This record gives sequence, structure tokens and C-alpha cells, in this order.
Amino acid sequence: MSAESTPTPGTPGGKGRRRKPRSKKHKGLLITAWVAAGIVVLGGTGAGYLYFKLNGNIKSVDIDQVLGSARPTKVDNGSENILVLGSDTRSGSNKKLGGGTDDGSARSDTAMVVHVYKGHKKASVVSIPRDTLIDRPECTDTEGGTHEPAKGVMFNSAYTTGGAACAVKTVESMTGIRMDHYLEVDFSGFEKLVDELGGVTVTTTKPIKDPDSHLNLKAGTHELTGAQALGLVRTRHGVGDGSDLGRIQLQQAFIKALVKQIKGVGLLSNPKRLYDLANTATKAVTTDSDLGSVNSLVSFASGLKGIGPGNMTMVTMPVQYDPANPNRVLVQETKAKQIWTALENDRAIPRSATEGNATGQAKGVVTS
Repeated sequence: MSAESTPTPGTPGGKGRRRKPRSKKHKGLLITAWVAAGIVVLGGTGAGYLYFKLNGNIKSVDIDQVLGSARPTKVDNGSENILVLGSDTRSGSNKKLGGGTDDGSARSDTAMVVHVYKGHKKASVVSIPRDTLIDRPECTDTEGGTHEPAKGVMFNSAYTTGGAACAVKTVESMTGIRMDHYLEVDFSGFEKLVDELGGVTVTTTKPIKDPDSHLNLKAGTHELTGAQALGLVRTRHGVGDGSDLGRIQLQQAFIKALVKQIKGVGLLSNPKRLYDLANTATKAVTTDSDLGSVNSLVSFASGLKGIGPGNMTMVTMPVQYDPANPNRVLVQETKAKQIWTALENDRAIPRSATEGNATGQAKGVVTS
């Protein structure tokens, strides 16, 4: 299915016609990668052969070299901004999990700007809907190819056009904020990470059944396997109004459950489990070159240990349904500016920016 065939409500705010969804890969897991990589070495298993094996697992992209100096100014206030992407590539082991056709391309079906506040005790996460119509800037990919700017295209097309570097350039153009780091995780990595953790516990307030994402959960408490977790963060039709906005609400709830699970697992007392998790995590992630080593991930991850689900604010970039096409959304520029200005100045996101926006009607369906 093409990038233009994206299910969203037929009418703003209500249920409508739905199209068959494409399989997704989602990435709130970056937090798993940070913590896992950090815990491993901090736990004393990162020396010698194990260290070099883990280091060799990590894939990285030199975002800084590709983008050069024409970027927002780096703010030196102790905060950090990380762009977290999940692409829907069907290559390799992702073909079986994601379904669809391996056409050699990929789109960023999950995108989050993670802002870690000064002191690294709390964070705000802003999800960017993949169906948002935006003006993409001219960008250069990691192979040196230049791509002309485009108006009124879907946000996720930036990744398809020029990969990670173009996605970062587009987000920086939209937000006016420099992304300090970049992280990405794939289908199979997501599933394996959850399984290595021993599953993630969530409670559903209503049943979720979606054959497209292979998910069938009754209302109640579940310890999700990797396959079930993947189904949960992919599902559209199983709950809410079938939109990408509803799926984002499920993803945000799952991330909080995931962080809670990580902090509750006694990894330091089990060296083998510690290594297995770190091995999976470092294989699963693609990072910017500044984070492209175990030492760098450890340093970064150790600074995030104090952040738990209780001090994470999770919102969706303010959007409204496009009057010309209810399967697309438009940025509510004034409210979005409030969010980006707050994060640039390391302040809390104002409530006024999150009220009255289009939502997917899946809030509260999943809790941890």
C-alpha cells in the first residue's frame, strides 16, 4: 500500500470510513536501548570481548556532517532534544513481522521529539503524526544526494526521500529546535527487546481486536509478549476511531508501561540477562554518530536513569483534520509554536497548547 493510503477518520472527531492499515514499526523503544546499553556496562559486563561485540552491533548515521552548519543554534542550557523515529521498512526480518511489500523504501511511521530537561529528572515527549501535511525543506541524504523542497507533503515522506538526515532537517525546520541526537529501532528489534525484558504489563479498559495487526486482547491486565506489544503499537482498527492519532495515544501509554517495566527489572543481579538485553538493544538501534558507541550510549543512558513514567509528559503535536481531506491533518501553528518555544527554553509544555486539538479517541484504553 502506498504512503498515500493512510486510514484516518472519515469525519473530524468521529468514526468514518477506514482504509486497510499498513503495518508499522514503532519506536518508543529507544528508551529501552538507552537504558539497556547503559546498564550493561555499568553492571560490569562491558569489558574486553563483550564490549567490542556490543560496540560492533551499533549502526550510526553522521547527521552533523550531512546537515552542516545551516541548523538551529544548539541551546546550551543543560537540556537535550532527541528525534526518535520508527520506519516501516520491510527488508530483512521485518518482512515477516511488518507484512506488506519490500519495495526498497521506508517511511517514518512513528516520530517523537523527546526533550530531556536540565538535570535529567524529567522529560516531555511530543509525537508528530505521520499524516501531517508539511512543507519539506531542501535536504541532502547520507549518500550526498540533494532533494528539492516540497510543499504540502506528508511528514513521513521526508524519511522516504532522504533518510534520517532529511527527517532531522524537516523536524528542525518545523520546530526551530536543534536535534541533539537521533535514534531508530526496527520491527524485529522492538519485538526482541520486549521479549528480553520478559514482557511488558499493561491493562486494557476495553477489548482490542484487530486482525490486521494480529492483536486480540480482552479487557483486563496482560503481560504482553514482543509480538503482542508490536501489535498494540501498530493497531488502528482495534480501538478508537481507526486513526493514526488514536494509535499515537496507544503508543504513548505503552512507552510509559515500558519505562516502568525497565526500572522494575532486576538486571544487575542477572549478568546473563543483562548481556542478552544489551546485545539485543545495541543490534536494534540506529543512532547519530555521537551516540554510535557503547561508551557514548552508556554516558547518555546513565543520565536518564532518574526519569520514570511519573515524570514524563507525553503529548501529540497540535493538529486539526484537513477540511479538504479528512485522511490528513494540518499543524495548528499557534499552539505548536507554544510547545516548541517552551521546549527551546526548557520549560513545561503549557496546557493551553494541548487543549481542543484533534485526537484519536483512544486515550485511557491502555494503562500501566
